[in-house]
Amino acid sequence: MDHFATRPNAKTIPLFALTKRAYKRWEKDQAKTARAWLSSTRFKAERGNLALIPGRDGSLSKVVLGLGAEPTPMWAFAAAVGKLPRGRYELKTELDAAEASEAALGWALGTYRFDRYKTKNTKKFPTLVWPANADRKAVKRARDATFLGRDLVNTPAEDMGPAQLAETAQELAEAHGAELELTVGTDLLEANYPAVYAVGKGVGPTSDRQPRLIDMRWGDEEAPRLTLVGKGVVFDSGGLDLKSAAGMKLMKKDMGGAASVLALASMVMAAKLPVRLRVLVPAVENAISGHAFRPLDVLQTRKGITVEVGNTDAEGRLILCDALAEADSEDPDLLIDFATLTGAARIALGTELPALFSTDDDVAAAILDAGLTEHDPLWRMPLHRPYRRHLDSRVADINNIASVSQGGAITAALFLNEFIGDGRSWVHIDTMAYNIHTRAGRPYGGEVFGVRALFSMLARRYAG
Repeated sequence: MDHFATRPNAKTIPLFALTKRAYKRWEKDQAKTARAWLSSTRFKAERGNLALIPGRDGSLSKVVLGLGAEPTPMWAFAAAVGKLPRGRYELKTELDAAEASEAALGWALGTYRFDRYKTKNTKKFPTLVWPANADRKAVKRARDATFLGRDLVNTPAEDMGPAQLAETAQELAEAHGAELELTVGTDLLEANYPAVYAVGKGVGPTSDRQPRLIDMRWGDEEAPRLTLVGKGVVFDSGGLDLKSAAGMKLMKKDMGGAASVLALASMVMAAKLPVRLRVLVPAVENAISGHAFRPLDVLQTRKGITVEVGNTDAEGRLILCDALAEADSEDPDLLIDFATLTGAARIALGTELPALFSTDDDVAAAILDAGLTEHDPLWRMPLHRPYRRHLDSRVADINNIASVSQGGAITAALFLNEFIGDGRSWVHIDTMAYNIHTRAGRPYGGEVFGVRALFSMLARRYAG
């Protein structure tokens, strides 16, 4: 794997990853010149801090990486890979298997760059000798999935339309021996996905960006059914309820739910979890034209529920309702959807903490626990049933927006819940799918929040 080596060489530089307490003990055992250097540079073993210690000839002889108060090395290693000079480094600190894997994954995530459109060479990174005890397959799984999701979100809408999203899903399916079926354009009507078609038809009948449903299946048909659904709005203008320029600027990321479920699916298949996996991605562009759906239109849906369009900019839940109804029809053991659904969730929790809604308390608790373990946190929000009244419509069974502005993430989740049967174990993730600030291992741009946490939960649930 890039930026890792299987063994040290003659020029390999030792790297010591130390907590504050361990650093104090380690420093006492160092040569006088090294102690003097560390003192003169006022090094403290805060998380992510680096000390580059020279040898007698002035070359780099060893490196100290601060871990802070606790031995949680992921983001410290992610910070280090971007700061260290090129070369090969070997970890000399003993870590347990979980810590070693965490350190390697942090290093791997710190090397991400989206350089598809760069005409000049981008930054070259140093190499780390694989830490002893690290689970190399698990690190590669998580890195590949994260990079896949980030690349999908970061790609501009001109090069990431419904067809290109489907092509990526096809490549993923071929890589893992999965089956893929596409339903495109007016075939969506014949196949009874009317809400998906209604949202996507604004591109016009001759466009090469026709709406489509991506349907991937993998695994033993007798295994527990796991179904993932991802919102695939490749660009959201808001439709006829047009967004402002500021509100539209980042809308290439509105397929972040699709990117997240494809990333999660890649981890499930790479790990060969004993499940019957199905992935459903309704892929559309919410465009403006004479063909676009309108405010106060009444849409038919796959489940037979009629929906009044209170706002064309609440289109994500309209395409998801058809996909969720189909997913629910197969009686999956667990149904999970990811969507960049509401600004209300971002107002409540900020951009870095996805909102989790679930009908299953045990599953929700397992996800939250995995989020803490994997340093990929989520926060549970309530499916507060009394708020369902805010979705009442005078002319249809339900409105796609609430009659009040408060609690928007909750009412959006309640809308989706209408298309799922009672008793279903269902998880809904409302995510930003985008880093608006650069942090170690998490650069500005596309992000698949919650994917590592969800995979960890799934691995425990199905593989033990």
